[in-house]
Amino acid sequence: MTRYEDDAERTFAALPPAHGRGFAQTWWGRAWLKALEDAALDTAQVKAGRRLARAGAVGAVSVRPGRITAVVMDRDRTAHRADVLLERLSDAQWDRFVDMAIERSGHVAALLDRDMPPHLVEDAATAGIDLLPGLGDLEPECDCGAWDHCGHTAALCYQVARLLDQDPFVLLLMRGRAESAVLGALQAHGGTGDGETAPRREGVDAAEAYAAGNLLPPLPAPPPLGEGPGAPPSLDAETAPPPGVDPSALALLGSRAAAQAHRLLAEAMGSGHGRQAVAAEPTVSQDAVRLAAGDPGREVTLRLGDGTGRSREALAVAVRAWRLGGDVALSVLEEEWTVEGDALARARAALESAWEEHERPALRARANRWTAVGAPHQLRLDREGRWWPYREERGRWVPVGGATPDPATALASAVFATEETAGEAAGTTVGETAGGAAGKTVGETVGDGI
Repeated sequence: MTRYEDDAERTFAALPPAHGRGFAQTWWGRAWLKALEDAALDTAQVKAGRRLARAGAVGAVSVRPGRITAVVMDRDRTAHRADVLLERLSDAQWDRFVDMAIERSGHVAALLDRDMPPHLVEDAATAGIDLLPGLGDLEPECDCGAWDHCGHTAALCYQVARLLDQDPFVLLLMRGRAESAVLGALQAHGGTGDGETAPRREGVDAAEAYAAGNLLPPLPAPPPLGEGPGAPPSLDAETAPPPGVDPSALALLGSRAAAQAHRLLAEAMGSGHGRQAVAAEPTVSQDAVRLAAGDPGREVTLRLGDGTGRSREALAVAVRAWRLGGDVALSVLEEEWTVEGDALARARAALESAWEEHERPALRARANRWTAVGAPHQLRLDREGRWWPYREERGRWVPVGGATPDPATALASAVFATEETAGEAAGTTVGETAGGAAGKTVGETVGDGI
């Protein structure tokens, strides 16, 4: 019997709010969620967990044999530690799994490709090994005191479904074996499965090279993007500028170059990479906002606002929009256009499918803007069919997040941004400040006006 190291642990950084309605795209990810949804006694808690996960309330996820753990932020910003337990496979079961996998080379190839085909799971089940959880296999533990799945453990399960989509080795780790241990065991037991020695081929076996590569230390994470561009170089105060060179104009050009470099780097590091690269040249009004986004100084900023007819507050909001999405986000902020034809049909279909019928919020439509009834939240549709979250601040609608194809994700971002701001301003819990008589949660109203 082969012994394996089983003390491995992996920690995954918190994932951003979920895009789209579905959390699992692979069949094994959906099977994981089915085990949760079929076993939970309170379906309302499962739905609450789905909303929390969709809004990005789940922190970093720790995965180790038999247990997954994360801190989940409740709607009132209270942190809860949530754990979900899954039975580990025995050493004998792992030995049978390795023997089963090497009998069919396709099993090993599928795992190396981060795939888990149904026949692999079926063959494992025939060998007495249940890789995927079944009814009642996901055991919840949460410091909120719930004895069954609560919104916090459900949110953790929904987030882990996204991790499983990316890498089925996460499931194998939960069942007791790290990726390096599984690949090492497959190498140690390698064979053709028919009792004959495979002919030796020239070169290096791809599976061996892949496994060896995974044993190397990972590359360091790239440095984070700064909040804004750095200060551009300036002329020495003691040095006279060359004839015909205006120092203030030179400083402005430097600020513009720094802002442009920061924007391009932000696009390269974000999901919108490439979108702005093919955009048309900005207008004078857009270029003024782009320059202001480079923090050129108070005097230049005031001149940029005056030159484009924007007050200081309006320019600040425009800069916020620019930093969220360039000229597209600025157009969404400042332009109102009529949605009609196919664009309107697609928008209505997205709104209809984004929520369960009884969870759909009441939205009042005007042009490309859908405003939540009785709440300071708004969705704005751009001409590419994406949704932008907005909230009302001192009588002005301001953007609070980037674009998403899913209106539910956008609205959840607006709600969380409003609650966080309200809680910080009042120094009390979100539940005491964000709502009031008119501030119902988006799930408390029946949709109309869509």
